[in-house]
Amino acid sequence: MSTLLHSASTSSPSFSQITTPRFAPITRISLRNGVRCKAIEAVNLENGRPSASEFLVSGSGNAIPRYVVAPNTRIQDLVNRNDTRLRIFSGTANPALAQEIACYLGLELGKTKIKRFADGEIYVQLQESVRGCDVFLVQPTCPPANENLMELLIMIDACRRASAKNITAVIPYFGYARADRKTQGRESIAAKLVANLITEAGANRVLACDLHSGQSMGYFDIPVDHVYGQSVILDYLASKTICSDDLVVVSPDVGGVARARAFAKKLSDAPLAIVDKRRHGHNVAE
Repeated sequence: MSTLLHSASTSSPSFSQITTPRFAPITRISLRNGVRCKAIEAVNLENGRPSASEFLVSGSGNAIPRYVVAPNTRIQDLVNRNDTRLRIFSGTANPALAQEIACYLGLELGKTKIKRFADGEIYVQLQESVRGCDVFLVQPTCPPANENLMELLIMIDACRRASAKNITAVIPYFGYARADRKTQGRESIAAKLVANLITEAGANRVLACDLHSGQSMGYFDIPVDHVYGQSVILDYLASKTICSDDLVVVSPDVGGVARARAFAKKLSDAPLAIVDKRRHGHNVAE
């Protein structure tokens, strides 16, 4: 009998496959600088994975594990916070416009801290996180052009250093756009310089409205969205029900003839007039 058992133990594959399980050594992780999580209740597992009952599902289909959500937390607030990756900030040039844009989009205007030091330097600090967000900075470079332009550059730099995913400079009024070419010797092309400054500051895209000339878009090494206010003005004129016989489209100078002709064509081919404007110096025209 003993011989039979001995032969079975040495020849049978079923006996030879029985081995003592080995466990991988447990690695101890120091939590001195880590994040400590307190388990409130046990997690229900199915095949080694959390069951469906362990997830909070919102109406939009987003699922978040229950064991990472604090008690009495509204899932709507958590999901909305995660989904909102769009941030709108405003400089001091036109905060009313930025507020109106944010209200139209159903968003809250981002909080910033902007102040001037005694020597005129500008200080900008974002009051909320923009990490991984698409940031839109509404800051026209209207008068005072230098102050608003420098403020825009500092805002772009602050967003870049805060790890924003994309930074779009919304510039309804683009200062220095008229300095887009050399009319005399030894002049600068300030429009190109400003474009370089905005690009080097860290902007990923520029949104401008009714640039002085279309060639200014070519000065940027980043995408430029050039939007026109023509459709808004046309809708306004259409609401006034003005008779085409009483309507004349006037171009203030030769450079605006193309825009004026486009207006006239969309206003039932209204008559077109052109003003012969002559400049005898800077800010002097007749």
